[in-house]
Amino acid sequence: MNKSAQRFNQIADNFLNSEVHKASPSIDQLKTLLGEVHDKAICDVACGSGHLGLALAPHSLTSVDPSESMLANVEKLAATKGKSVKTVCAYAEDLPFDSEQFDIVVTRLAAHHFTDIALAIKEMKRVTKKGGTIAIIDLEGYEDKQVDQFNHELELLHDETHIKSYSYQEWLGLFTHEDLTVVEGFSDLSEKPGGISIKRWCEIASSGWEAEREIRAKLEQAPAHFLKTMGIEKREDDFYIPVRTAMFLLTK
Repeated sequence: MNKSAQRFNQIADNFLNSEVHKASPSIDQLKTLLGEVHDKAICDVACGSGHLGLALAPHSLTSVDPSESMLANVEKLAATKGKSVKTVCAYAEDLPFDSEQFDIVVTRLAAHHFTDIALAIKEMKRVTKKGGTIAIIDLEGYEDKQVDQFNHELELLHDETHIKSYSYQEWLGLFTHEDLTVVEGFSDLSEKPGGISIKRWCEIASSGWEAEREIRAKLEQAPAHFLKTMGIEKREDDFYIPVRTAMFLLTK
């Protein structure tokens, strides 16, 4: 079990109850884009507490995560919704399924933790049926290198297991390398319109007081155009971040 999985075993309940993870405009948008999925076999990769997969799948859902605590919460959440789910403990880079097993493969707010993003995409492609759909929603990096580095520093303070927020163009390069067709692509989305406070953001990730203090200090000292580019606002006594994401609908 890697460091990220160990960490998420400890904070699984935070994600089960997180307003950022439970619902967002991107989940609603993806449901609209996918349309009728009644008879589709869906796989939710790095599923966390399972909010995305359970929002999409009426019947055949397989939820995959390396954290056993997260998977236990998927089962609890599924039970409250009257749904059945198959849970599998595994990493995105090594999916224990036959090739072309699923009609739809999805992942949300997880890819920035993947230790080998190219291999994870290759695996998601492998287990998707020919003509099937892969949907990825994840934190989006910045084309401006200085802003991107600043954002990376904030993300590492927020969660030390963060690896990288890929820019829109970096995502496109990864998909081209795997010969995936981008059916739809969206940039600069927000998982929390109006923003989430730094206090709450750090509570969800159990970042700790020192990390929270340092994040605020960095934001206080940041150039104004950094905050404007990142959509970060200061209101009353805290900063609010939009949880910026990109979303892609792909086919093989």
